[in-house]
Amino acid sequence: MTTEPVRPLWAGRTLALLGIVLVAFNLRTAVASLSPILGQLEQEIPVSNALAGLLGMLPPLCYAAFGIATPVLARRFGLEPTLIVALVALIAGLAGRGLAPSAWWLLGASALTFAAIGVGNVLLPPLVKRYFPDRVGLLTTVFVTAMSVSTFMPPLVAVPLADAAGWRASLGVWAVVAVTALVPWIALLVHPRRGVLAELPEEAEPGMLRHALRSRLAWALAIVFSVSGFNAYSLFAWLPAILEQTAGSTPAQAGALLSLYAAMGLPAGIAVPVLAERHGRVRSLIAVGVVSIVLGYAGLIVAPAVATWLWVALAGVGPLLFPLALVLINLRTRTHAGAVALSGFVQSAGYLIVAVGPLAVGLLHEWTGGWTAPLWLLLASAVPAAIAGVVVARPRFLEDERER
Repeated sequence: MTTEPVRPLWAGRTLALLGIVLVAFNLRTAVASLSPILGQLEQEIPVSNALAGLLGMLPPLCYAAFGIATPVLARRFGLEPTLIVALVALIAGLAGRGLAPSAWWLLGASALTFAAIGVGNVLLPPLVKRYFPDRVGLLTTVFVTAMSVSTFMPPLVAVPLADAAGWRASLGVWAVVAVTALVPWIALLVHPRRGVLAELPEEAEPGMLRHALRSRLAWALAIVFSVSGFNAYSLFAWLPAILEQTAGSTPAQAGALLSLYAAMGLPAGIAVPVLAERHGRVRSLIAVGVVSIVLGYAGLIVAPAVATWLWVALAGVGPLLFPLALVLINLRTRTHAGAVALSGFVQSAGYLIVAVGPLAVGLLHEWTGGWTAPLWLLLASAVPAAIAGVVVARPRFLEDERER
């Protein structure tokens, strides 16, 4: 068995390092940049609650669909060319959102944006393996951190930028940011690394994937994963509107609170994998996530205008279930093939469930005329997470279920 010699981080890999960080930063800017300025946008382009919910469900839906298709595209065209096409599509989608003359144009541009992001999600890990085989752990932490920063930054600047230059500039500016990610990869395509085989994204073995479809563990892990995303994407789409109408927050305050919600994922992303893998605190982490969801939404229901930041922060702790589900994919499998199959099933099934969240919240708000019922729906999502959490907390393995 050979190990990859450790080289200086920047040695001959500066463009790749910049490219990976910039791509990671651009994979989440579109998610939370629209909802804080939706009120300003609606003064020019009417957007119904149903359509706003549909916009909110696009990210997970596109992640599921294009996450499945990306390995095939990467094998056909190569990692870098596929990524470059995805980045061009991302730039076009982000620019198209800022230029949208109608709600349906906005929907189409958003679909293109999130399809491109779905491709980028899958390509980043193999790109890290290709250019930094000696620093996989470090670079994974770097790009996950960059993604976390790009999630909480847009809500902070969306309203001030829209006030200063209009909502179109507030949305379209992220296309300019995305252009910066394109430059290093074009340079690397012109001057590629010679003699280095690419680590292409893997597809699950059909037999293992069929087993995952019948596995209690796989379904329980998919539920834990989907409850986290169900809450996160629902609040990315609706939290500013909820706070403005129930807590009396201004658009700028609501945007800052959405940023606080997103920022809670940064320490969770760093601490949760360590606590789960090295210390085996899976049951405790499930409990913290479930209790935080319940307390956060209970506060927003009962006393939204009192300590609003606390309820939002507590709700933001709940999605620690997301990094927990990801690390459990490896902790609950014995083989590489099992991990690939479990990952493919959990993320595909999970994102399909997640996609329902923003639309369900929007429709429930439209039917009831208020936000109490949608908040109760989000609070109730803690119940399946708690039940599924009991299953995934047991030290059992996907392959062992197959042998029974």
